[in-house]
Amino acid sequence: MALFRKSAESANQEFEALELARSAAIADASSPQHVGDFVGVEFADENRVASYLFESFLPGYKGWRWCVTVAKVDNESEPTVCDVVALPGPESLIAPDWIPYVERIQPGDVGAGDVVPSNPDDSRLVPGFAALPQDEDLDRVQLFEYGLTRPRVMSIEGRDQASKRWYEGDRGPNTPIAQQAPKHCSSCGFFLPIAGSLRAAFGVCANAISPEDARVVSLDHGCGAHSEATI
Repeated sequence: MALFRKSAESANQEFEALELARSAAIADASSPQHVGDFVGVEFADENRVASYLFESFLPGYKGWRWCVTVAKVDNESEPTVCDVVALPGPESLIAPDWIPYVERIQPGDVGAGDVVPSNPDDSRLVPGFAALPQDEDLDRVQLFEYGLTRPRVMSIEGRDQASKRWYEGDRGPNTPIAQQAPKHCSSCGFFLPIAGSLRAAFGVCANAISPEDARVVSLDHGCGAHSEATI
């Protein structure tokens, strides 16, 4: 469908339905003040269908246009209004593209009482029966749970994502508190290694006076509350 920008007189001569289209737009808008100047006309179906465009002055729809579709069976028949809609113009304000909820949710969005429906295709998880011994870095706990207790366990991809997020986050080695710490968490008496394949890189802080208490930290993280810190 091509858009031809013509004067009102030219468009009316070709299809003889300009005033009919304007009247239909005014009727749909409920007020002549909401229908502006003629913008252009689109022809389709061997010029038997025409869509007339008018400026729209509807409140809240800046830059939009009225589109009135008119049809004729042949050159001798009378035009008939098929549809009247408001469409966004090239400079109109429109809503952004829809983003599924699973892509919109960010860390910290889920609060008390909130429920996030599980995604059966989550690549971070695999069925318990899919946790095979030959998988690289497979958790011993996962082997024990083969087909038991949990229907899904973390996949290698899921563990890699978690490791990267934790290591590059606030409890990795590159934060100011870690870089100014007297020693690393790996040598701290309050450091509790976690189970599974992530044990080689992460643990949980159990020092009540540490700002990282009850949080996952990397082995090369650190803080001033190290168990062997001296002044």
